[in-house]
Amino acid sequence: MNMSNSGLLARLRKSLAPVLMGPPVLAFLPALTLGTYWMGGEYALLCAALGLPLFFAVIGMFSRGGNTPQDLTTGLVLRDGFEMCVHDIFAASGKKGLNSAIFIIEIDQYADLESEYGNQSVDNVLRQLGQRLREATRGRDCIARIADNKFAICLSALPQLDLEQCIQLASRYQTKLEQPISLDGTSIYVTCSIGFCSRRHTPEEEADSWTAAAFAALEEAKHNGPSGMRAYSAELHHRTKRRRNLHGEVVQALESGQIQAWFQPQISTDTGQISGFEALARWLHPVHGMIPPTTFLPALEDAGLMERLSEVMVYQSLSAIKAWDSAGVDVPQVGVNFAADELRNPGLIERIKWDLERFGLEPQRLCIEVLETVVSDSPEDMIVRNIASLGELGCGVDLDDFGTGHASIGAVRRFNVRRIKIDRSFVTKSDRDPEQQKMVAAILTMSERLELETLAEGVETVGEHALLAQLGCDHVQGYGIGRPMPFDQTLDWIATHQSKLKEPPAIGGSS
Repeated sequence: MNMSNSGLLARLRKSLAPVLMGPPVLAFLPALTLGTYWMGGEYALLCAALGLPLFFAVIGMFSRGGNTPQDLTTGLVLRDGFEMCVHDIFAASGKKGLNSAIFIIEIDQYADLESEYGNQSVDNVLRQLGQRLREATRGRDCIARIADNKFAICLSALPQLDLEQCIQLASRYQTKLEQPISLDGTSIYVTCSIGFCSRRHTPEEEADSWTAAAFAALEEAKHNGPSGMRAYSAELHHRTKRRRNLHGEVVQALESGQIQAWFQPQISTDTGQISGFEALARWLHPVHGMIPPTTFLPALEDAGLMERLSEVMVYQSLSAIKAWDSAGVDVPQVGVNFAADELRNPGLIERIKWDLERFGLEPQRLCIEVLETVVSDSPEDMIVRNIASLGELGCGVDLDDFGTGHASIGAVRRFNVRRIKIDRSFVTKSDRDPEQQKMVAAILTMSERLELETLAEGVETVGEHALLAQLGCDHVQGYGIGRPMPFDQTLDWIATHQSKLKEPPAIGGSS
């Protein structure tokens, strides 16, 4: 990221301030005024009288104390001031052989914070976070708010600063920011991702390159989930470049068939029979091999192609159902994930109807999986109408990642949800952790009262499978059952699974 344009005005202001506001100019001001009147008359004098104050205002010479403007919410300097500070420290540390570091901090799920608490409350949160950063840094370090959800710190030049010390500082900032925040009598929690780069690891001998490297480290941290932390390195530089190149290839990959539906089995805890498959997008790159969804899905979203991905996944899923039927294999349904952007499409219902008709399949063979966050954050009439209409059409509606959002019971009813998918975070170690067991049992009890089916995701061990069956969970899915696989491997997996199921004992004697 290049911040040179945003810092140009700040550097201009800094370089002109000593000249325009210094004693030499002030001493000659009367002579300059007379000269202007002598050369141009009253009109020139009037233009100078009005023009000079306006020029000073434009370049910011009238800001408080001659400093760069400050953020009204946190009192920290803004982005152009931070850029000017970075240039100064970069130059000074280079001349003296000292070191420094830039830390870029991003508040995770900032949009969710605004949606849940409102702008005024979020400003209060940011004010507290800004104060915490002041407490965690030295007075001579530069702290700034450079975007709605981003802070930046540039350390003053130091004689000794190694990677271990940078990691300790980043951890200190993260720990300070992630402590409980008092808001309207309650405590809320935020997480933050941090990327940093030391002065001596700057890829190019330029201040802007230093800042860009810290931003690149932040992007890598964000790819590793909430509360990520990454230092800039040459390896990261190559990985970031590769990711950008892949982003450029992803559009062609979708249209050329490189992105395929892989299928993960779901089984009944009561009978052990296959109750369905979930279709998951996978990109098998001809050169780089398997590209994780966390890499290519954001690129498709940025390109506005999530709806196109949905069309591809539905088509391949319905094709798979027809192929299973032709092979005499009983697969009741396939689940396909639908994002909020796809559910906003007014033509979605007609498209699904047409897809089902051309394959000659009943609607109940297609299950629509919707993230709980989509349900909890969607007051939009079109999303509500589409999900409800899909349910009325006969498609199953699964509420995915249940427990990670804030969906109300009313929302579950309004969206005509048929089944709840319990998030893997509750399932992991549930056979050994009593607290996990309580959470799962509570979800299952609620689902039973609401007459909803349940499916547990992320089942990896026999113990977890057995416990979930004992507690009354209807279906299970996860690596302990079967990994996602391309269609051509599903028939062998199904045959192997069926062979493991014991025949039910005969009741009574032969007649």
